[in-house]
Amino acid sequence: MTEFLAAHWLDMLTTALGLAYILFEYRASIWLWAVGFAMQSLGIVLYYQKGLYADCGMEFYYLAMTVYGFWNWTRGTQKASTAQAKPLPVTHFPLRLAAIWAVATLAIWAALYTFLVTCTDSRVPLADSFTTALSFVGIWALARKYLEQWLIWIVVDVVTCVLYFYKDIPFKASLYALYVVIAVLGFRKWRGQMESPAE
Repeated sequence: MTEFLAAHWLDMLTTALGLAYILFEYRASIWLWAVGFAMQSLGIVLYYQKGLYADCGMEFYYLAMTVYGFWNWTRGTQKASTAQAKPLPVTHFPLRLAAIWAVATLAIWAALYTFLVTCTDSRVPLADSFTTALSFVGIWALARKYLEQWLIWIVVDVVTCVLYFYKDIPFKASLYALYVVIAVLGFRKWRGQMESPAE
C-alpha cells in the first residue's frame, strides 16, 4: 500500500484539486481559478513524469489563462448608466471566432504532433497533441465565460480519460470520466444563466 501511495500521491492530489476545480466551475465560482492554479502547477510535474509532454507544456498556458480568467471574471462588465461592475455574464461563443479557433486548433494539433513524434519519446503523440490543442480553445472559452466551453471539454475529457488510464494515471482518469458527467450538467446549468444572445 505504501508503495502504491508513493507512486500515485501526485495523481491523487491533483485529482482532489481537479474535483474541487470542476465543482467551482459548475457553480461559475471565481474560486475555480485559485484551485486551478495549484492543480496546474502540480500537473506540470505529473505529466512530465508520465511522458505526457504536450499536456505538461499545456499547463504553462493554463497558468497564464488562469491569471487572465481570474482578471476577466473579477473585472466583470461595466454598466454604462452606473459605472458599476457586475459579474461577467454567460454568453455564447461568438460565431465570428469559431472558424478562426477551428483552424488554429488544427494547426496547433499538427504542430504538436510533429514535435512529439520527432523530438520526444512519446508513445501517445496523436491523443496527447489532440487534447492539448483542443484545450487551448477550451480554457480561453472558459476565461471568456462562453457556454460552449462545456462542449469542448466533453470531447477533451472523453479522450483524456482513455489516455490517462492507458498511461497509468488511474485517479486522474477517473476524474475525467466524472468531468464528462459534470460538463453535461454544467452546460445545462450555464445555459439557464445566460443573459446575452449569440453575437
